[in-house]
Amino acid sequence: MSPLRKPKLAVIQFPGVNCEYETARALEAAGARADVVRFNLPADEIRRYDGYVLPGGFAYEDRVRAGAVAAKDAVVDVLAEEAARGKPLLGICNGAQVLLEAGIVPGREPGRVEMALAHNRHPYHKGFLNRWVFCRHEPTGEVLPLPIAHAEGRFACADEKAEAALERDELIYLRYVDEAGNAVGEEYNPNGSALDAAAVSSYSAAAVATMPHPERASWLYQIPRYLPGPWGLKRRRAAGKELNARGPGRLVFEDFLKLV
Repeated sequence: MSPLRKPKLAVIQFPGVNCEYETARALEAAGARADVVRFNLPADEIRRYDGYVLPGGFAYEDRVRAGAVAAKDAVVDVLAEEAARGKPLLGICNGAQVLLEAGIVPGREPGRVEMALAHNRHPYHKGFLNRWVFCRHEPTGEVLPLPIAHAEGRFACADEKAEAALERDELIYLRYVDEAGNAVGEEYNPNGSALDAAAVSSYSAAAVATMPHPERASWLYQIPRYLPGPWGLKRRRAAGKELNARGPGRLVFEDFLKLV
């Protein structure tokens, strides 16, 4: 793609999602053009886009399981075909649940469900969890403060062999850590995810499923002042126009655009 042309991306709007417009704004801030696109558009219109994002929310009211009904929608078959052709596909929270339910992530055998996003499991809390966490961006080691908001966010593998493959094949894109970047288990793993996984890539590298919401941390003003670490300090020191500076979640979208 010409460096002078901005990629045109589709943010897929299923009934019940609620993060589509802020996701589109974050994509545009990262350097793309983004349209909010209804799930029932003709396939030919969907295929015209350079990449796709499934945003957060509660598609089809999370009936059966979060993401389970949306994963059976015809548009997901189109997205899977386009991802197989190399177009990038990002699922955020509810979108991540759709990608796993559809067998697109991890996708060792395309279409076969090898992982699930199960109910949160933690000794100190249960049910829906809305808080800020620290994630290590595995490609660079950078620590990113990001918000989560889910009840079914625990990455769980079909068996020990599948779990070992996540580590061996370097499919973990974001990992829950402390503010210094150390993976230290349940104190900083909010939902009991296997291997402290917060986001997982597909074997094809075209698709990523992330439970934290990068669109809610794409600008500095979105970062809580109380957070420890460099990003919290940067937020406390910022004022005026500085608050519109790039936030930690922007990196996720910048990575995504590199795949277009």
